[in-house]
Amino acid sequence: MNSTAPLLKASRLHIGYNKGKKEEKVLAGPLELAIHAGQLICLLGPNGAGKSTLIRTLAGLQPAISGTVETGGKNINRLHPKERAKRLSMVLTGRVEAGNLNAYSVIALGRFPYTNWLGAMQPDDLKIVQWAMQTTDTTSYADRKMIELSDGESQKVMLARALVQDTPVIILDEPTAHLDLPNRISLMRLLHQLAKATGKGILLSTHDLDLALQSADEVWLQRNDGQFTIGAPEDIVLNGTFEAAFHKEGFAFDKNSGTFIIHNNVGKPIRLEGEGAAFFWTKRALLREGFAVTDEAAAGIQIIESGNTLQWKYNNETHNTIAALLAQLRTHYGIH
Repeated sequence: MNSTAPLLKASRLHIGYNKGKKEEKVLAGPLELAIHAGQLICLLGPNGAGKSTLIRTLAGLQPAISGTVETGGKNINRLHPKERAKRLSMVLTGRVEAGNLNAYSVIALGRFPYTNWLGAMQPDDLKIVQWAMQTTDTTSYADRKMIELSDGESQKVMLARALVQDTPVIILDEPTAHLDLPNRISLMRLLHQLAKATGKGILLSTHDLDLALQSADEVWLQRNDGQFTIGAPEDIVLNGTFEAAFHKEGFAFDKNSGTFIIHNNVGKPIRLEGEGAAFFWTKRALLREGFAVTDEAAAGIQIIESGNTLQWKYNNETHNTIAALLAQLRTHYGIH
């Protein structure tokens, strides 16, 4: 447990929204939450669990049903907007409507809470802008207009603006949405490195479950039934909490591989002999073809490894690829 004072703390927090003049819908609570320096926290949960509601409540953008959110020992809802902007920055999902502003101008706007009434930046402000652009790798397109940037480039610009704002806490709502896989990986790696290098506390909500489990120092797992679990990603996987939260008929989370399995292990029984990556990927291919991989089956596939060479042997036939093995199995079992 972190013994240092949290950068942001929620106490006895109930989150939700008003359904009518007198009726409230509580999504979760009471919650005891804390974001500490140097920590990357991933907020996970199924659609409709209330992740965005929690994000907005912690940022002071939406009132809590009850309880308090404090930063720097002060209630976030009682802070002047300019003071709040010095303590917490947000990166929201979606394209930024920035008119004709270029990337540099949008990033520099993050210094607004610190500049004078004319908005003039001092040398120290300019240094922070340059550092943020170098850190987020946005320097190369500083002069390009926001409308010309890809989703990945635009998201990096908004992260750079949050860094320029220089707040102890950064909150991001679905920052990897609409990004391709390389950009999602790059952004998650960058956020993890930033938390460690700068000592900032970073909280993000995401549906990229596999990346979150690899990147997060701590996971906040919010379920549709209002249950809320906090812990190291490895702990919530091993104790079954993660699997239960995302359990759906037809697929399940495999804690042994850290992946979701979309094909049930039912069908024609077949035995598979091997180990390591070759075993994992061969089993995945067999499940996709409708086989049940089990040690009880009479018919078996043998994976033969020799140096960097892999072969698959079935029914006295040897193949150099999984595709060739599957072709033989389809013929043998009459699969179309």
